[in-house]
Amino acid sequence: MMIVEALKQLVHRPATIRYPATKARVPPRFRGRIIYHSERCVGCRLCVKDCPSGAIEIEKREDGRFEAIFELDKCVFCAQCVESCNKGALESSPDFELATADKAALRVRFDAGDRKA
Repeated sequence: MMIVEALKQLVHRPATIRYPATKARVPPRFRGRIIYHSERCVGCRLCVKDCPSGAIEIEKREDGRFEAIFELDKCVFCAQCVESCNKGALESSPDFELATADKAALRVRFDAGDRKA
């Protein structure tokens, strides 16, 4: 019986995908890396308050604009910060390939003019 099943599998397509050799397609509204639009931020810090993992900090700069610090190693990518931002300063991207050997690279500071971590 086992040989018959093994022979059947020779003609079937594999059930797995060829990632990372082939780029993975993510579904619409996928919650990946957060994008910060500093020109829209008013510094209300609702995103900081609503973040369940404490992965966001908002700081005011000398020029009156705000910058964000995201700790991607803490982020659970729930997008609660995106939902709570009433100015549209945060959005989710389809980028999910964040692996790195350098933990410092996961602490991302968005300066004015930067778009994504």
